[in-house]
Amino acid sequence: MQYRTLGRTGVQVSTLALGAMNFGAIGNTTQDEATAVVDAALEAGVNLIDTADMYSAGGSEEMVGKAIAGRRDDIVLATKATMPMGDERNHRGSSRRWLVTALDDSLRRLGVDHVDLYQIHRWDPTTSDEETLSALTDLQRAGKIRYFGSSTFPAHRIVQAQWAAREHRLGRYVTEQPSYSILQRGVEAHVLPVAEEYGLGVLVWSPLASGWLTGAIREGGEVTTNRSAFMPERFDLSLPYNRARLDAVERLAKVAHEAGLTLIQLALGFVTAHPAVTSALIGPRTLDHLRSQLAAADTVLSADVLDAIDAIVTPGTDLAAHEKFDAPPALLDASLRRRRPVSPHRPR
Repeated sequence: MQYRTLGRTGVQVSTLALGAMNFGAIGNTTQDEATAVVDAALEAGVNLIDTADMYSAGGSEEMVGKAIAGRRDDIVLATKATMPMGDERNHRGSSRRWLVTALDDSLRRLGVDHVDLYQIHRWDPTTSDEETLSALTDLQRAGKIRYFGSSTFPAHRIVQAQWAAREHRLGRYVTEQPSYSILQRGVEAHVLPVAEEYGLGVLVWSPLASGWLTGAIREGGEVTTNRSAFMPERFDLSLPYNRARLDAVERLAKVAHEAGLTLIQLALGFVTAHPAVTSALIGPRTLDHLRSQLAAADTVLSADVLDAIDAIVTPGTDLAAHEKFDAPPALLDASLRRRRPVSPHRPR
């Protein structure tokens, strides 16, 4: 296992980190299975575990807490808040009111008195940066979190938050967690350069593109992955963008074979080769999944292999752009990008 410094924090983390989204109802895993995955990951040298309050409605945090009991000090523990936790309208977002409550709930479920990294799961356009950063700074000073970061923020929001922290003399985000894979390279255009500019640690999620880069989805085969069962539209091969992904996967598989690598090693080696990336989050459901992904722990891709990947998927390109999670609200809501008519009786 290789280790890198998490941004400018001085904290050393493994280049492969364990994502716990599949623990619980989402991945249909039991506590014993989750604990076995954590045990094997730690034994292999993984020292960062990432979860979130909304994963299985808190179930993932509870499973992680039980799995790490008795060895908390050896783990860089990260969780997230902001996504809805029920139907109550104020049980979501990044207001001070909710973050204080959400963190206490997470600490209780995890069975710990602090987390090392607390992340804002998505940018909340209804809450000011000053409000959120002020709350996070106070929670940090209270000793409940060591550092805080953002997740899936558009590049301009990362910059705005850094400015707000400096302007109001508050703590700043020290990490960003974007979606990044060979098939979804859009963050190379803006997010990763901004992260480098501000010295942020980068923990990338979905480096295997929701299973597309595991080798389980190939031409002529039936798509039977766990993810395809509850997100069928992402794997419907009659859709043009999914055909484009499958075509790319077939070409990438050939590159991997010629390099003596599995497709998983190629995919994980690719994202960890980017100079902005600190760690790739792997999210195995089973021990077999974990072992196949840990095989990429020391993978270093040659320039020729990286050039071959660039020839298949152009740098900065998303093969399924509509699946982006960091789109500005105005791209999703037409009313936000259309000027309202001005009354003839009102000044323009």
